[in-house]
Amino acid sequence: MPVRVKRNYDITALQRGLRLLHLFSESPRGLTAKQVAASSRLPVSTVHRFLANLTTAGFLNRDAEGIHHLGIACFSIGQAAVGQLDIRRLSLPYLRELNQQTRETIHLTVRHGTHAVYVEKLDSPEPVRIHSRIGSAVPLYCTAVGKVMLAYMPPAEQESILSQLDVKRLTPNTVGNLQELKTELYRVRKNGYACDLEEHELHIRCVAAPIWDHTGSVQSSVSITAPTLRMPVTRLRQLAPLIQAAGLKISAELGYQPAVSSYLTPRKRTGNRDANLARIAG
Repeated sequence: MPVRVKRNYDITALQRGLRLLHLFSESPRGLTAKQVAASSRLPVSTVHRFLANLTTAGFLNRDAEGIHHLGIACFSIGQAAVGQLDIRRLSLPYLRELNQQTRETIHLTVRHGTHAVYVEKLDSPEPVRIHSRIGSAVPLYCTAVGKVMLAYMPPAEQESILSQLDVKRLTPNTVGNLQELKTELYRVRKNGYACDLEEHELHIRCVAAPIWDHTGSVQSSVSITAPTLRMPVTRLRQLAPLIQAAGLKISAELGYQPAVSSYLTPRKRTGNRDANLARIAG
């Protein structure tokens, strides 16, 4: 029987164009052609052609100083993608409830590689609030939303992701190496939630809980974030059961049915979802 040769559908030019767009997603101040060439290691002449085509199509804008930014086409596609996320639609009632109960900023995130991406945000009604935006990506290793997703990965996947992380101190409170991070992840699994004690940004604290999908996998998380002046560590711990309950309710909406207890990725169970939720809510 003849062996089928796996086809390679990669289109080099398309792949390069998409990689260039990713560079702009990580550079809010924009990039010049020379900066793009340096980051992508492509010739400046090649970069100029890509940027010209992306600008014509509306994916980039170019200002008078030759600095390029993401264009309206990226915004339109991003908004459409957010609107099509089931987890966002299913989570909104619980996010609103948390927002009203705590009067703090609520985030919903999903994992994208070694980062967590904000797909929904409900602002605090307080005068002093958190400046974040939907679509922003934050590192997994130094944020509550990221650590909780790292902690609940199967061991092999976790090791693979850890090997890809560029662990560096963003504040004096950030973990400095993988061993410190692994110790922190063990603590997250033990507690069932993660905290960010000014590890990603100074003067900001956060508590996050996992969200399980119908397969028992954690690819998303929910969090409460506040400035340190309103979030002493004692309050952070008091809010932990609230965020855990919200995470489990959202998980149930996604089809997850919790196991009794397991250190490994939770198993699916059969049974009445409402009864499970009643037990979770206590």
